[in-house]
Amino acid sequence: MNANLKRRTLVVALLAAPLAATTAGALAQPKAYSEIKPPFPVDDSGKIEVNEFFWYGCIHCYNLEPHLESWAKRLPADVEFRRVPAVFSNRLAHDAGIYYTFEAMGLLGKLHQPFFDAIHKEGLRTDNQAALTDWLQKNGVDTRKFFDTLKSFGVQSKVRRAAQITVASKIDGTPAMAVAGRYTVSAEQGGTRDGMLKSVEQLVEMIRKQK
Repeated sequence: MNANLKRRTLVVALLAAPLAATTAGALAQPKAYSEIKPPFPVDDSGKIEVNEFFWYGCIHCYNLEPHLESWAKRLPADVEFRRVPAVFSNRLAHDAGIYYTFEAMGLLGKLHQPFFDAIHKEGLRTDNQAALTDWLQKNGVDTRKFFDTLKSFGVQSKVRRAAQITVASKIDGTPAMAVAGRYTVSAEQGGTRDGMLKSVEQLVEMIRKQK
């Protein structure tokens, strides 16, 4: 091999090496989402449904809440955002029932954030009925109506549905988000709160292009 050919071969090798390393690094990075197989059914409203799986007792869900609330208000008109209380156990099913009771009584807008605050700032135990009753009374809630509604067929049906969706989504913790029943983004995959929401936005755009 002559000297000129040797030099050209060396230059090509040096140029190719960083490219190969970069490509290998990119391929090694985990995806910022998971695909759900099979997908879970969503409402046939014509909109792209985005779900947040949360638990009132989850500190990470609590810290995400202000970001999520602001983010949800800016969503495009073709996106429908819904919270789903995750149900992994009887304790979480109880808290899911509280969420749906607030909803059924028209109190969700008024009490959702204060209830979160009471748990994480004041140490409220949601499974302590006396403490829960006291908190409800302090917040002007008819406690008899509340507990009757909590046990109602309508609320318990929604809790069972939330449990079914939790299983179907294949999530293993909270917070987590789902897009169109087809993809999920965990807190770990998002990396940061903003990263999680950005991944959801990218999935929404992907679904939009597929429609």
